[in-house]
Amino acid sequence: MQWRPITVAALAGATLALAATGASATAMHTEFGAHLSGMGEHGTVNLHVASGKLCWAFDIPTVKGPTRATIHAGASGPVLLELGMHYTKSGCAQESMMTLEHLEAKPGAYSVWVDTKAHPGEVRGTLLSGMVSM
Repeated sequence: MQWRPITVAALAGATLALAATGASATAMHTEFGAHLSGMGEHGTVNLHVASGKLCWAFDIPTVKGPTRATIHAGASGPVLLELGMHYTKSGCAQESMMTLEHLEAKPGAYSVWVDTKAHPGEVRGTLLSGMVSM
């Protein structure tokens, strides 16, 4: 029966290895992107989280006169956060850790809207993990 302690140790090690693998599989996403479309317009946005800040970069060449960019809960839910006080093509903003954790845990539960004077949410799209391109 000397093999039993070794077997128990091996099982414990395997369990820890599986737990570590599962933890990395559900790790938070620090880069997000969205394909934006609507009203005949299109574009992309890429976001990343660094040091408690959410940074963004928009590429919306066909949208005329964007005024504001926001992240909403769901496709048409309430505003979770604003990407700057006024629309800027790129930038960073300090956000609460709780908000960033929610965003990182389930990016697909949020959408990005870009407003113009004529239309709120002129282009919009659901966030996904990883960066996007046109």
